Amino acid sequence: MTKPQLSELLELSPAERLQLAEDLWDSVKPEEMPPLTTEQMQEIERRYEELVCDPEKGVTWDEIKAKILARYK
Repeated sequence: MTKPQLSELLELSPAERLQLAEDLWDSVKPEEMPPLTTEQMQEIERRYEELVCDPEKGVTWDEIKAKILARYK
């Protein structure tokens, strides 16, 4: 099997390219992910501290998901 060239991949429909991107992303195991940068870790820690100080600011995944789904129905 030969590796497709970028020009060939760009000939795919937008839906096919999105599916390919999703398939590639899903193929990476969590332990294969590159480590977070210092800035990313600092941001995670900042957000966590903000949530600890004011739990009312937090939003559950179910609330976020419902909001997204409602927007695109």
